[in-house]
Amino acid sequence: MLNGQTLSLTSYVNPLIGSKGDGHIFIGPSCPFGMVKPGPDNSVAANSGYVADSTIPIYGFSQLHVSGTGGGPKYGNISVMPFTGKDDIYARSTWSQQKVSLGLYAVYLNKYQIHTEITTSQHSSLYKFIFNKSTNKTNEESTFKVKIDGGIFLGEKPIPNSREAQQFVGSSVQVLSDSSLQGYSRIRGGWNNGRAYTVYYYVIFDHKFSSFSTWHAEQLYNGISEQKDNSDKTGAIVKFKANDLLGDSLKMRVGISFIGELNAKSNLIEKPNLNDGVNSIFDFQKTYKSLIASWQSYLSRIEIQCVGETSKSENAATNELEIKKTDELQRVYDQKTMFYTALYHTMLMPTDRTGENPNWENTTPYYDDFYAIWDTYRCSSPLLTLIAPDREVAIVNALLQIYVHDGYLPDARSGNDNGRTQGGTNAEIVIADAFVKHLKGINYKLAMEAMLKDAEVPPGGNEEKEGRGGLTDYNSLGYVSHKFVRSGNRTIEYAYDDYCIASVAKGLKMMDVYKRYIRQANNWQNLWRNISDHGSRGFIMPRDADGKWVDSIDCGIVNGRHSKMAYNTPLSKDWPTCVCWWCGVFYEASSWEYSFSIPHDVAAIIAKSGGKQAFIKKLNTLFDNHYYNVGNEPSFLTPDLYHFVGRPDLSSSRILEIIKKNFHPTSDGLPGNDDSGAMSSWFAFHQMGLYPNAGQPYYLINSPAYALTIIHLGKSKSFIIKAKNLSEKNHFIVAATLDGVPLNKSWISHEELMNGKILELTMAAVPNSWATGTSKQDLPPSLSNISLE
Repeated sequence: MLNGQTLSLTSYVNPLIGSKGDGHIFIGPSCPFGMVKPGPDNSVAANSGYVADSTIPIYGFSQLHVSGTGGGPKYGNISVMPFTGKDDIYARSTWSQQKVSLGLYAVYLNKYQIHTEITTSQHSSLYKFIFNKSTNKTNEESTFKVKIDGGIFLGEKPIPNSREAQQFVGSSVQVLSDSSLQGYSRIRGGWNNGRAYTVYYYVIFDHKFSSFSTWHAEQLYNGISEQKDNSDKTGAIVKFKANDLLGDSLKMRVGISFIGELNAKSNLIEKPNLNDGVNSIFDFQKTYKSLIASWQSYLSRIEIQCVGETSKSENAATNELEIKKTDELQRVYDQKTMFYTALYHTMLMPTDRTGENPNWENTTPYYDDFYAIWDTYRCSSPLLTLIAPDREVAIVNALLQIYVHDGYLPDARSGNDNGRTQGGTNAEIVIADAFVKHLKGINYKLAMEAMLKDAEVPPGGNEEKEGRGGLTDYNSLGYVSHKFVRSGNRTIEYAYDDYCIASVAKGLKMMDVYKRYIRQANNWQNLWRNISDHGSRGFIMPRDADGKWVDSIDCGIVNGRHSKMAYNTPLSKDWPTCVCWWCGVFYEASSWEYSFSIPHDVAAIIAKSGGKQAFIKKLNTLFDNHYYNVGNEPSFLTPDLYHFVGRPDLSSSRILEIIKKNFHPTSDGLPGNDDSGAMSSWFAFHQMGLYPNAGQPYYLINSPAYALTIIHLGKSKSFIIKAKNLSEKNHFIVAATLDGVPLNKSWISHEELMNGKILELTMAAVPNSWATGTSKQDLPPSLSNISLE
């Protein structure tokens, strides 16, 4: 609510947050997990297609995008562009008056004086073009035109087969009538270096066009209705006389399919919301309202009440704000905007393509655009488990379908093809998280088969696509040797993957499998080197296949002489100056970050670092010396690690500091790639005062940002977090009760949460002895505290 007016939770979503800088957020409309994501493109090099600079011309609005990703772009297929004047297959325009809200994108194309609005449904997008008729003077200029281009896409580079570039394979276009056309675009490559995928489209207008042209190889052909696939780019320009447009706008709906043109046509009408025939196809308001209702259903599964926000009474029909000061009102609005936008980001990907899988026929759920599980398993999957468990079940079942038909679980997947693996085989953590949190409707025996395939069968060939690179080393030496790229983070990530396999095996009573993999969960220790750096000791460091520590590497030889040496230290990064981006010992971070990334056995890290005080000092050095990077997913859990030495107050202080510095309700308000909602879900969990350790059934308790949080769990159950006396000054937890029973530990189990309890936290300006116990019962779970029997 703002200014006394009740707002839908969808009104708090600002799709522009994170669209500038490194966030790479997609700003166009999307359904929850929507397959179609139409939006503006003004840079083929941008992951989302969009650069927040109105002087860079928009060259079209394409129907498929990803959100928040790094690396090379993907999609940007089937571009449409309204324009006036002479036929121009390169029509583009600077822009202004951009308006962005959940479910709606609007912009003014300055060159052509055209206002464009876009909304969408799950499988089709709807456009409204408003042309400025008063500016047209000549017969040519009085014709309004729309270009449909199957040859434009994101990530195209002039050098064929460039790494991470998308490459054109083929396209076709066919004008079917005076109001419809169809075609396809076939593209390969992109970030995952995927095989060719085909996007089919069917376009229909609410007015008849007076004439048209098609093209291939940049040559226009007036009145020629079809351009077949001959390895040249194709498209069409359809033309409307101003006098033929009875209303003020021209509407166009674009159906998309990965199966064929007929499917694209059937996707124009979404069931059950748009099943009234052709008239509903162009009902802009109905399409928009259906989208908004869908998002409201998901967003309302978590309610928050900010400090200073109160209701007239608990039983009041309305929940009007009783805030007098404008700045306080704005603070509440900003807090809600950040939170609900974060929830929104978390549900943009993966995309639901059930019924749209071209590789195999099945009626079970199919999801694509896992971009990448290495990012999202840590908190996006656990968040969906709480607010959309049916979706999480469907996503896990889709992973298993991919295994059955493609041979391996993906760590990343896009365009119906696996690739890439940045470290571990992290679908195993997603499966384990579902298993230990008792999600029903998943074939866990099949899941175990898939996980063991990852752990026991080397993928061969392109190890970036799927499976475990360096597996032969890992299973024989107990670590990945330096001869394999990313040997450091692969070793520690495989160890955690093995822990997750062991967890599921134990639950399935596969005790031989359990015993093997619970032992292998300790393999990270084979790369733990007892060396000192900046006052702390113990770090993950590279070893060769003979067991020797690798202290330096030769960066190159010139005229038979060493030109440069790179030395391996806990702070060193051998990429990109010495080796390629993907070829270092660690991916995207140094050993200082990765040496804390042992989520299943933090107790062992503490012991190997010298004990409680030495570990606190080591964490403080990480943060105070700015070695920590919140934008790097392996460090997501690190601010919470003070919990494991009985100092949750230090965790809360670090988290508050990180969020205050890095997250803002602005277009540049994210500290790095959102990575398909990974960054946003990290923020949302910490603002609620909880954080999951993915793959394990518990949550760490931190200082919340809200006076009240209600997580609706379904079946009339809710988990409620109340923060008494919370203020900017009072941000330390000094007491806690769970359903009225004193709670003196800094974590709760998933079972306790799902029982629908009330967690009441008392806040104060100074920490006390709450949750400072260091017994095994007090501290969060660690493998070292669990019997191996």
